[in-house]
Parts: sequence; C-alpha cells; structure tokens
Amino acid sequence: MKDQVSGEAWKQLNAVATAHPYPLVFATISGAHLYGFPSPDSDYDLRGSQVQPAREVVGLDTGPEIITTEWKDGGFELDLVTHDAHKFFSLMLKKNGYVLEQLFSPLVVQTTPEHQELKALGQSCITRHHSHHYFGFAETQWKLFEKEQPRRVKPLFYVYRVLLTGIHLMKTGQVEANLVTLNDEAKLSHVSELIARNMTGPEKSALEDSDLPFHMSEYERLRGCLEAAYRLS
Repeated sequence: MKDQVSGEAWKQLNAVATAHPYPLVFATISGAHLYGFPSPDSDYDLRGSQVQPAREVVGLDTGPEIITTEWKDGGFELDLVTHDAHKFFSLMLKKNGYVLEQLFSPLVVQTTPEHQELKALGQSCITRHHSHHYFGFAETQWKLFEKEQPRRVKPLFYVYRVLLTGIHLMKTGQVEANLVTLNDEAKLSHVSELIARNMTGPEKSALEDSDLPFHMSEYERLRGCLEAAYRLS
C-alpha cells in the first residue's frame, strides 16, 4: 500500500506531524489512500491522537479535545486531525469503526510504543455491534450518491468500502479498510472497474443514470450480507 504514497509526500506528512503542538501517540494516513482508491488529485487525510499535559486534562480549564491542521504546498494538500488521548479512548469504547481504522491503518507516519499497546487494547474493544457503524455510514453515503446530479463515483466507493469492511470485521474480527484488498476476497468485478476508472480520472468522475439500478441492487445485497454476518458473529 505504501507505493500509493510518494517519498516526497511521506516527508511532508512526517514534517506536519512532527510540528504538532503536543506529543503524538500515533499519526496514520486515512481517507482515499488508506481505502485504496486515491485519484490523481486526492489530498491526504492524516489522523492520530495526542497526549496533553495533566493540567489540560484534569483541571477545570481543559485543553482542546480535537486539533485540526490544514497544510497546502503547491499541489500537495493535507489535513491532520488528532484527538486527545482521553477523547480517543472514549471513542474506541463507543463502537466507533472510524477510530479503529485510524488505529490499525498500515500507513503509519509516526508511531510510539504506546501506539502498539493501544492497538492491542483496540483489538479487544471490537464487538459485533461495530456493524451498526458500518450500516449507518453506508446508508449516509448511499443517500449522498443517490441525490447528486451527476452522480459521482466517490460516494459509491465509500458505500462498497464500508459494507465490505463491516462484513470482513464481523467474519474475522480484523479491521481491513482497503477496498482493493477487500475485493480480492469479494471478487466483485464492477468494483475493480470503478477503482481502475477512479485511479486514472478526476476525482469527480460521474456515473451514468443507467448504472443506478445495478448498484442499488448490490447495495441491498451487501447490506443483507452484513446483517447475516452480524447475526452469526
């Protein structure tokens, strides 16, 4: 997967993470690069968790729970979003698949021994109820895809990605967010075609209206697969 990120991009990602005002537990790449379908104009989504001084955590005047940094340098764009450790731990305990994907992302920009400990703890936080996160996320993306004119490929990617991630999680207990890897198992030829199309075209490439009934059928089928996997998990 790291071949999707150039050496120069790694340097800039690391520089932005290093400049963070607090020590980071970890910083990993999320978004389209993690999911396996970056287009030529995709920006970088960097996510992580920071440790703040005790006076900013236990005092009456606490520090920020979330810190967002945006960076632009020519054609290179990224946003870094990090949660305070307490906030991140709380999200882990609330069946939030998104933070688990950040935690287990193989695209690691910065790490610490505590990151490895956190991954071990995160594995034990996974339950069958994480399926609800993926049901909800898929539904939101499907509604976004349906209402757009013209309909873009990107929301449809997220529909397939989150449903296949949820199914895989329910079956194996392992977090896998990369659509290419997931589709190696699912073997959906239309997903492979969409990925190839996205990798070579602009991020806002659109689909024909005639394609909608097929993708609607696949959306409903995969929701059924996720429901079945949830019940058997």
